[in-house]
Amino acid sequence: MKRLFSILAITGIMAFGNVSATTFANTTATTTVATLTQEETTEAPAEEELGFHQELKKRFIEGGPGFMGIVLLCLILGLAIAIERIIFLNLSTTNTKKLTQDVEDALNSGGVEAAKEVCRNTKGPVASIFYQGLDRTDEGIDAVEKAVVAYGGVQMGQLEKNVSWISLFIALAPMLGFMGTVIGMIQAFDKIEAAGDMQPSLVAGGIKVALLTTVFGLIVAIILQIFYNYIIAKIDSIVNDMEDASITLMDLLIRRK
Repeated sequence: MKRLFSILAITGIMAFGNVSATTFANTTATTTVATLTQEETTEAPAEEELGFHQELKKRFIEGGPGFMGIVLLCLILGLAIAIERIIFLNLSTTNTKKLTQDVEDALNSGGVEAAKEVCRNTKGPVASIFYQGLDRTDEGIDAVEKAVVAYGGVQMGQLEKNVSWISLFIALAPMLGFMGTVIGMIQAFDKIEAAGDMQPSLVAGGIKVALLTTVFGLIVAIILQIFYNYIIAKIDSIVNDMEDASITLMDLLIRRK
């Protein structure tokens, strides 16, 4: 009887030990899985960000070095010209009201030469137009008006310099993309003709290349179009200031006469 109780006690202890060990193992496994899941969740954004750059590089290479390289060149040249124009236009922007007031005060206090000195010390197309008009005050109002109009056209040409190249790249990038699309479709049909059978794997590669060139061409055109519209708006603003300032200058000279 004692032996039976001993056997039952040993069996119960072993069973309890197995259950405890199993529970501990399950708890440890659950904790490990949770920790790994948390680490994967933490590392997911970094892997996703890295994957985006790798995916972009992969798609660019799949598009083919020929047309994709030309489209990239259009983007680089267009951005270079756009940045140069934006810097130039920002430097050409002046406070027209302050300049007009300074010129009027100089005319009243020191005459034409003092007003010309104010214009020489001020940057921008408006000051240059003022200087050209003041330089011909001895020849009469008509000569001043002609000088202002003529030099205003010169300044407008300088403001619009190289802007036509940006519009060229805007039109050229999508056309290159469409040309790559057509060539990719031709290559896909050539593969079908050579294989003698229309398999999806033969067509998919050429169509993918064709669509990639179109997408990148449109992306380049959209980026350059945004810069182009900003530059045109900036030029229009400066030209309006030039016209208003020219009218104000003529009024000042007429009142002074």
